[in-house]
Amino acid sequence: MGMCVRVKRGLVVAGLLLGLVICGLCTSAAVAAPVDAGATASAIVVQGNRRIDADTVRSYFKIAPGEHLDAAKIDAGLKALYATGLFQDVRVSQSGGKLIVTVVEAPVINRIAFEGNYRIKDEQMKEEIQSKERGSLSRAKVQADTQRIIEIYQRNGRFDVKVVPQIIERPNDRVDLIFQITEGEKTGIKKIVFVGNRSYADWRLKQVIKTAESNWLSFLQTTDVYDPDRIEADRDLIRRFYLKHGYADVQVVSATGEYDPAQKGFIVTFTIEEGPLYHFGAIDIQSNVRAIDAQSLREDLRMSAGQIYNGEAIEKTVEDMTISLARRGYPFGTIRPRGDRNPTTRTISVTFVVDEGQRAYVERINIRGNYRTRDYVIRRELDINEGDPYNRALVDRAERRIKNLNYFKSVKITDEPGSAPDRVVINIDVVEQPTGDFSVMGGYSTAEGWLAEVSVQERNLLGTGRFARAAATYGEYIRSVQLSYAEPYFLDTRSSMGVDLFAKETLPSSYLSYGTESLGGTLKWGLPLREDLSFQLRYSAYTQKITLPSYLNDCDNIDPNFSSTFPTPSAISAATGPGGAPLPGTWTGYAAPFAAGTQTSCYLYGQASLPVRVELANGAYLTSMFGYGISYNTLDNNKAPTSGVYFSFGQDFAGAGGDVAYLRSTMDMRSYYEIVTDLVSIVHLQAGDMLGLSSCPSGECTESGGYVRMLDDFKMGPNLVRGFQPAGIGPRDITSGTTNDNIGGTMYWGASLEFQYPFYFLPKDTGFRGAIFIDSGSVWGYKGETQSPATGEINGFITPTPAAVPTPVPCQCGMQYADDASVRASVGASIIWDSPFGPLRFDFAYPFLKKWYDRTQFFAFGGGAQF
Repeated sequence: MGMCVRVKRGLVVAGLLLGLVICGLCTSAAVAAPVDAGATASAIVVQGNRRIDADTVRSYFKIAPGEHLDAAKIDAGLKALYATGLFQDVRVSQSGGKLIVTVVEAPVINRIAFEGNYRIKDEQMKEEIQSKERGSLSRAKVQADTQRIIEIYQRNGRFDVKVVPQIIERPNDRVDLIFQITEGEKTGIKKIVFVGNRSYADWRLKQVIKTAESNWLSFLQTTDVYDPDRIEADRDLIRRFYLKHGYADVQVVSATGEYDPAQKGFIVTFTIEEGPLYHFGAIDIQSNVRAIDAQSLREDLRMSAGQIYNGEAIEKTVEDMTISLARRGYPFGTIRPRGDRNPTTRTISVTFVVDEGQRAYVERINIRGNYRTRDYVIRRELDINEGDPYNRALVDRAERRIKNLNYFKSVKITDEPGSAPDRVVINIDVVEQPTGDFSVMGGYSTAEGWLAEVSVQERNLLGTGRFARAAATYGEYIRSVQLSYAEPYFLDTRSSMGVDLFAKETLPSSYLSYGTESLGGTLKWGLPLREDLSFQLRYSAYTQKITLPSYLNDCDNIDPNFSSTFPTPSAISAATGPGGAPLPGTWTGYAAPFAAGTQTSCYLYGQASLPVRVELANGAYLTSMFGYGISYNTLDNNKAPTSGVYFSFGQDFAGAGGDVAYLRSTMDMRSYYEIVTDLVSIVHLQAGDMLGLSSCPSGECTESGGYVRMLDDFKMGPNLVRGFQPAGIGPRDITSGTTNDNIGGTMYWGASLEFQYPFYFLPKDTGFRGAIFIDSGSVWGYKGETQSPATGEINGFITPTPAAVPTPVPCQCGMQYADDASVRASVGASIIWDSPFGPLRFDFAYPFLKKWYDRTQFFAFGGGAQF
């Protein structure tokens, strides 16, 4: 029985094979059999077509006049028809010497819809897929679109995504294409590992790259998802970081991501071969162009012998020299840096070779992938256009500029031969990324208390490159609303124009007895002079006034009744008791009859300082101010710098209209230098000066200089010398019974030296660093009013010292203030934490040089999170 079964099965299999062979021979014969030798396009009969014209179908068989149909042309036509995507099926047969082409047209897509997608918008996915509404349905395209949607989700960190395409038939040969999406959970990066990094700790390299590890705030960020493009870009960032810091032989061998089922996330590993640290050897310039003197290009050098090797400095030197050549009439000139390594001394001597270069012109610039950003936003970052001389250094510079826009996930510029040997086509390929931000920021500091900010901003508004931002802040001592708008290329030039509008309210705190209300705006115009040097003009107009609790402004000594109010010092000599009889006793500093035991302080119940009440009585001021600023920035990283210099200088002139007039000058300089790996020194210098240009409202000011109202002068604290309270340094009201407010100075200076280092006893990736510092500085030069027009109170100036005046001296119904330019100084230590919810800093400072009336604080804390 078993044998019979096997025989029968064998016969069945043989029969099937024989049938397939016969069918194959028949099909081959149908296709390959020759058509009549004289057949032309009219010998092709089209059947089954409804929307597509028969002549259109015949055109795909490519029969030129005088040619005949053969097997090759039939096969090519069949493939071409399938490739159009217009047909679901195409069959070819012969009948009566004619070629019969039977087609089944693909239905038209009536609508494309996405269901279940909450993280990615429909519009974004429609841009990515090949199938289009009112186009023909192609099964192959639908499968490709399904895979593309999966890739989009995977790049957004959702590797559990499932996509099922559904086709719903409609009347008139139309269909709806529905992609049913199950997004799944977010798949984050659980750990970033660096292998081979001996010179820089993991935490330092994590600051260089854009990819971040997942944490408990991951639902508020997007950089902690696995994205191959971002990781490849991080690989280049690491390489450039090492090249900039002296490691000329560095190689980032690999950057891999592996999914760990146990942790339900990716482990990203960067493998690095650092190589030795190099310094610059001799720096030379060799010119092969007769008209170009090599020495004349030395002003473009950004390095010198003995410095740590810096690949970025070489790139920028090449760019600067290339531009110099173009200005001298050599637009094709090329600069080729040639390095000569000395392994023994670990130095690299660099020679910049100047050649005339090959003459080539830019034929065309193609920009691809910018489905949102407009072409001109990208083109304006280029220093060359169609028809200009081609120069690779300028192309590289443009690529860096486009990347710095931060509009794109990736930017790649390539070139290809043009229509002639001296023509070049430039291709710019970009991948868009989201440029809008919605953030919630929370924080706390010992100076400003707790605060929260909600902001919405767009860095690439409607694809035009413009910037817009709206923010609202609510805190313990501050409330504000701000609107900002900026055009980075004003009037199609490299200058920028922006406007800021604001409304701000500050409340009384333990540091100041009064609050303020401000309303105004600023118009700004900026011009980049170089990549590291910029200039800005600005105009500001705003109103500002003091707010004060009523119980701090209830002193009335204009009409003395000797029980609740008291006379001004100038009226004491005429004071008499009941019935006109002279009163015995004296008023301190003035000869006047008073009854024994009479209370002589109108500040018995506590008052705000006299300048504060003067500002309150004067009401709101309008400030109209023009200014300018110059800034120089060579920092290697604006967020966490380790090398470079930042310098700014600015002046503001108030008096172009408005109620106040002064000239304010400020300077700020920070220098960073990495002494050894991870040990960074920071030198911070700052200074300011105000020159009053108006007279006092009362007609009497301090003896030296012009009038500067209290709200405009400098009030410094831990921003100048740590260890002091906000507004804790400088001229101060020392009158008994008042709030002893800081009344501000017109001059200040500060100097600080700080060393930052990692905690070597902690894992480097915890983000903890330490710092030790010494600060010094001073604020002085009060130039406010010397009397109150409302009350007639007189200011009394003294220069107190602890020995002479251990406590403030009573000054009845007026104000005594202290103003001393002595140096204040402190030493201290800090804990800095780059936490998952934002940078935090804890400062512990001890002031060892201070005045007795200064306000100090040993501990200060500041930090917050932006989500």
